[in-house]
Amino acid sequence: MEAVSDADLLRAGARGDGEAFGELFDRHQKYLWAVALRTTGDLDDAADALQEAYVSIIRTAARFRADASVLCWMHRIVVNSGFDRIRRRRHHDTSPLPERDDTLPDRSEADFTDNIDLRLSIGRALDVLPAGQRDAIIAVDFEGRSVDETAELLGIAPGTVKSRCARGRLKLALVLGHLRDDD
Repeated sequence: MEAVSDADLLRAGARGDGEAFGELFDRHQKYLWAVALRTTGDLDDAADALQEAYVSIIRTAARFRADASVLCWMHRIVVNSGFDRIRRRRHHDTSPLPERDDTLPDRSEADFTDNIDLRLSIGRALDVLPAGQRDAIIAVDFEGRSVDETAELLGIAPGTVKSRCARGRLKLALVLGHLRDDD
């Protein structure tokens, strides 16, 4: 099976060959897990997002157009699934607030709430961006990928990655401008 290309495995899976999907998922499992974990930032959400992505890949395999590599296409589905998990978590999160722990260094309640406010603000700001800009910024600025890696991953030209990052950063600066410390 290793001599079989990802595209051939995907086509075979789309025709009903479950072993082909199994091989395709096994081949890229570590990478896709890392993408899900980086996107969600939570082990449970990453596991759920990856499972949902696998289901989506199976359901949509027949519609794969080969505009990009199979791995880039699967990466996009995992990232989208991760974003969906984040959005759902944001609306349904019922985790209790942490109890005060005297063993931790002194941190005021304002520091704690400021950190939460900052994370929510950044998350909302990313939601404002068009998908292409958001993907490029997450890959380059959050995941630390190079422009060339990001271009290959997203199936676009390096110049497009640069322009999407630049435009996205400008929008983020406008949306997050209220967080600037003007002292």
